[in-house]
Parts: sequence; structure tokens; C-alpha cells
Amino acid sequence: MNIQELMQVIIRIIADHAQLVASVITTLVALGAILGAVAYGILLERKIASWVQDRIGPNRVGPFGLLQPAADGLKFLIKEDFDPPGVDLTLFRIAPFVAIVTAMISWAIIPWGGYLTVGDQQVLIAAGPVNIGVIYVLAVGSLAVYGVVLGGFASNNKYSFLGGIRATAQMLSYEIPLGVCLLTVVLMHGTARADYLVELQANGVWNVFTQPLLTILFFICGLAECNRAPFDLAECEQELVGGFHTEYSSMKFALFFLGEYMHMITSAAMLVLLFFGGWDLPFLHEPGIGESTGIFWVILKMAVFGGKVAAVVATMMMVRWTLPRFRFDQLMKLAWRGLIPLTVVLLLATALAIFFDLPMGFMTAVNVILLVTLPAMSGLLPKDPPVNRRVPLEGSRFSPATPTEA
Repeated sequence: MNIQELMQVIIRIIADHAQLVASVITTLVALGAILGAVAYGILLERKIASWVQDRIGPNRVGPFGLLQPAADGLKFLIKEDFDPPGVDLTLFRIAPFVAIVTAMISWAIIPWGGYLTVGDQQVLIAAGPVNIGVIYVLAVGSLAVYGVVLGGFASNNKYSFLGGIRATAQMLSYEIPLGVCLLTVVLMHGTARADYLVELQANGVWNVFTQPLLTILFFICGLAECNRAPFDLAECEQELVGGFHTEYSSMKFALFFLGEYMHMITSAAMLVLLFFGGWDLPFLHEPGIGESTGIFWVILKMAVFGGKVAAVVATMMMVRWTLPRFRFDQLMKLAWRGLIPLTVVLLLATALAIFFDLPMGFMTAVNVILLVTLPAMSGLLPKDPPVNRRVPLEGSRFSPATPTEA
């Protein structure tokens, strides 16, 4: 067999398995892009922190500090990898890999670039074009808690153990409103396929306009699921030293760190997919949207999707350096007394709108009414006893002790 015949055989195999080849290429390209985005996302967060705090930020390594991620990665590689005495060594070493692996596979169903025509076939630019769609993300994302719990349990450290318990309670609580948000969007469009959800928004109206309150609730749940401030109770330095990763060093700590940022990118991609039209731009509709297109439109769609994801991630970073951290009781109350009832009400309203064939403007009105009446409704909830009572202190100007109390 000469080279020409071999090339013809390879082309034939590719043509017969076009979707498989497209999925493999998408996986490699997206994984490389996400790893690069994680590295420079850390640099972006450090820059945002410096801007908020009126500092300069990293600017020494390379031009404008652009080589800082490489320096950080090299530092993690050459640091001593220390296993403290008394840890459960097997679980201690497995936990970081559980955290990073769940983060690396959770974005598989994201349709980054729409469809591409390959010969007489239509292929989807996604790593895993599966019918379960967004439900896959919910299932895989729920596994991320195991890395945190195993790390906290195996460390033989009270602070780490408390961090693992907090992470478990937090993720279990916030997965409920997150799942209801996903269910509401699936109910609206009648499909769980990620590419179909984008197409339906591209041919109609973005879900952020029909469900603005649901968009905000999904964003809040995404922050909580990623353990991002103000929901970083599992690792808050002021209380738990470092939480579940207190005893970790070198690359094992780096894997936890990278996993958090990968989860941020996945959460942002899901928000863009479900509520911001995915690859769609209102003023730039390619011919035959939802149908097979050429490589130019695929690259353009990937750029649009990536730009929206970057904007959401930057917003998450600004939230971290803007809002103070919740107390743990406030965190749980927000989920059980706030987010869960609101998402259930929106789910029921969406079901009624679909059953009675009401226009989508009805859902927009419901969202706006709930958003406006939230302060009044919160006042109807039972009052809790004050938890920040002033302690009488002798000699204090603000809470002086009486003679009997002294």
C-alpha cells in the first residue's frame, strides 16, 4: 500500500467516524484552552484584587507580569511534597485527584462551536454530544464534594475536618436549588440537550430576559458550588487556617487550586449556555442558524462563547473582592429559606405557563414581581434570636458592664 492509498483509507475512516474525530479534537483543544485559562485566570484574579485594593499586583515576571503563571507553576513543582504524620495516606493522596478529575470532565457536554459540515455528515463541536445534556453536568459536579470531604477527613486535622463537614453541608444544600434551576430551563424548552437549548435561544429570546431572577439564583448557586467567596466557608482562613487543604503542599495543593478554577469555568459556561444564548449574538446571526456551518462560523461561535464565559468568570472574581463572607448559619438559611422556595415557585410558575400556553412575558412578569417583593416576603419569615449579642465588658464605652455583671 502506497502513501496515497493509505491517505485515502485514513480519510475514509475519518469520514465514517466524523463525530468521534470531532469530539476527540474538541476535547484536546478545549482541555488545553481551559488549562491555559485557569493559569491566566489566577493571574487575572490577582490583578483584579490589586485593582480593587489600589495596588499594582504581579508585574515583575515577564512583560506586564504575563509570565507569573509559569513562575507559580514552577514553584509548585519544586516545593517539597510533604505528607504529615497521622494522615490516611491513601485517601490523602487520592483526594486532590478526585477534585481535579471531576473538574476536568464536567464540561464535556458544552457545545462550544455549534455544528460543522464534514462531507455529508453534521457533527457537533462538543467533547460528549450525549442526550442527557445538562443533567450530566449536575451528576458529575456533585462528585466534586468527595475530593473536599476526603481531603478534610484524611488530613487528621481538626480544621480540615471542619472544612470538609462545611463543604458537605454546603454542596448538598445548594445542589437542590441548582438542580431546580436546571429543571426549570429543561421544562421551558422540553429538552436537556445542550446544543438544542442554545439553538432555541438563538432562534427566540435568551432565557435571561424571560427568567432574570432564575439567572441570578443560578449564578449564586454556582458560586456556592465552586466554594467561591462569599461562600468559601470550607476554607476560610480567618476561622479554619485553610480548611480542607490546610495540610496539603506542593502539587497536591495545586490540584485543589486548579480544580476550583476549572469548576468556575464550567459554572460560567453553564450559565452562558442556559441563560445567555451560548454562542449566539443578537446582532450576528449566521445563515441557517442551528444548521451545519463552515469552519469560520465554528471559530466565531467558539470566540463568542469563550468571551461570555470570560465575562462571567471576571464577575465571579469581582464578587469575591467586593462582598464579605457569610456566617455559616446565614449560608444555610440563604439556601433553605431563600433559594429553595424561590426556585420551586419559579418552577411551578413555569409549569403553569406551559400547561396553559401562556406567553413567555408571563414568566418575565413573575420574575420581576418576585424580585420586587422579596424584601417584604423576607420580613414574614420567623425571626431568629440574635446571635451577635454584645457581651458586657468592664470599662467598655460601647457595652459597659453593670456592677452586678462585673
